[in-house]
Amino acid sequence: LFQMAEKFIGRFVNHTEENLEEYFKEMGMPFIVRKIALNARVTLDNKIKGNKWICAQETLLLTVKQEFELDKEVEETHPDGRKFMTTYTLTSDGKLVSTQRKIKESDKTSTATRYFEGDDTMVVVMECGGVKAKRYFKRIK
Repeated sequence: LFQMAEKFIGRFVNHTEENLEEYFKEMGMPFIVRKIALNARVTLDNKIKGNKWICAQETLLLTVKQEFELDKEVEETHPDGRKFMTTYTLTSDGKLVSTQRKIKESDKTSTATRYFEGDDTMVVVMECGGVKAKRYFKRIK
């Protein structure tokens, strides 16, 4: 299990995305937050200490840190203040899948599946309400 998880450790910078604005709209992200998010250069910093994963999503304006253990539900707060109950799972084929379950009725449940193309490109496929988006991250460390 650790060998599959180990490839997620490191720093990654976002360089390309597909259909991201439509995904953010479907999620219900407010217009201003959506526009800022679309123009932000995102760096991911992932660590694993024991059973705990520590994943930071960094931009010039904001850093959001998520701490979790696999297969255990945790409460997470999005940068726009919305809260979700999230479970992270590592699949048998080495994908890290997060399922964000809505807490408030007005929010929407979503999933994000992270996997690698080669050793240095992490792909994140996000899905909400039938709308899919992809983000590509290049390993920098």
